[in-house]
Amino acid sequence: MGAYILPTIDLVQKELLLFASLCFILGAIDDAIFDITWVMHSIKRKLFVYTRHKRLIVDQLPASKNNSPLAIFVPAWQEAPVIGAMLRRCINQWDHDHYRIYVGCYPNDGATIAAVADAARDTGKIRMVICDRDGPTSKADCLNRLWWALCQDEILESTKFKSVILQDAEDLIHPKALDLFDYLIDRASLVQIPVIPRRAARSIWVAGHYGDEFAEMHGKQMVLREALGVAMPSAGVGCAFRRDELQRLSALTYGKPFDATSLTEDYEIGLQLTRGNSRGIFARLKDKEGQWVATQEFFPESLDDAIRQKSRWMMGIALSGWDRLGWQGCWRENWMRFRDRKASFAAFVLSLAYLAILLTASLYVLKLGNLYEPQPFPDLLMAMLWINAFFVLWRLAFKGYFVFKLYGLREALLSIPRTFIANIINILAARRALFQYLKSLAGIAPKWEKTNHFHPHSADVRQLRPTGIPDRDE
Repeated sequence: MGAYILPTIDLVQKELLLFASLCFILGAIDDAIFDITWVMHSIKRKLFVYTRHKRLIVDQLPASKNNSPLAIFVPAWQEAPVIGAMLRRCINQWDHDHYRIYVGCYPNDGATIAAVADAARDTGKIRMVICDRDGPTSKADCLNRLWWALCQDEILESTKFKSVILQDAEDLIHPKALDLFDYLIDRASLVQIPVIPRRAARSIWVAGHYGDEFAEMHGKQMVLREALGVAMPSAGVGCAFRRDELQRLSALTYGKPFDATSLTEDYEIGLQLTRGNSRGIFARLKDKEGQWVATQEFFPESLDDAIRQKSRWMMGIALSGWDRLGWQGCWRENWMRFRDRKASFAAFVLSLAYLAILLTASLYVLKLGNLYEPQPFPDLLMAMLWINAFFVLWRLAFKGYFVFKLYGLREALLSIPRTFIANIINILAARRALFQYLKSLAGIAPKWEKTNHFHPHSADVRQLRPTGIPDRDE
């Protein structure tokens, strides 16, 4: 029987390697074109823009001529451990005159209501809004309730807000973020600032891989996306929408600009508001102390939480997002949407590649024991494997560069082994997302699953922060 099984395993191993290698090469070519385009854009900016114009810092921006207030939306379900510290930090550090924080709570979440009420006790800047239904519903549903409260306040107070800013209950928001939003929202439908993951020092691998991904995503991908003039997705935090653009979308959606049937309503609303002639701005500015004007937050530390969160992203963007948003007539737009949606397929190919590696190792062990002599790799397959090896080094080098720029050398070196952890998380998340998507096709609505949140002022923990960037409050 072994005379048939081992040759079959040998054949399967080579077919899997061939298929995975071909897919990886095609994906790597796409990544390389994107990387080269970013390099050319960066060189162009350095040679023809920054040689004539000095880089601005946020403190040098002039005040906006439109003094209408800003609204900050914070949906909160079971956020009692973090929401109070987050709100007090915002109130204490923001010196902007015109803003109001709308916090969405649920009637069956008394602990969060009490925490918000305590934070709002000595200020008129916080407006707690109780949702109509018990929680949890979804983030989009809570945001829509906050939108209705804002519209009611505008009528009662005979005023009009300028923009809506989205933040989460655990966010660490830069003191100058409101000034940046206030200035730029006059010029765009969406303004997104960088999101910088932070982690507890103990969580090197699972939480750490988010830092690797966002360092590259918000250091390169969003920068080039804006340069190409395509629609810009929002990250769901650290983003400001122009209020009249939200009103236009609200009129088309029966007063619900945030789609409660979507698992990634932030991604979709960003694309909807910045498509066509509308403009999105990805703002990467520092302050006079060299700190990025960004939203910092802590991402999941456990494997299970990371898989649940990423499966929601894959489900909403790569799978159901394909159905909901389709494709556009512009090649640049379709290129970006293809890149957004290829994550699930890439995870599938990765799983086949890891299986092929296990089969290769097993056959090698059998060869060492003189139990079986595997067939040699065909020349074409060997060439493809060498090409992939080159592209792997290319990809690791680019990722390491952006991680180094944000977190320093140690994290850049750690990003190399963390790539394996990220791959495992993405494979398991893709598997989960696929089953959820198949259930949705059968009429079973996907659930919005909230991740556990952490705020550094609510616990005693040593944290990793961006290198060389001071934290004003610690």
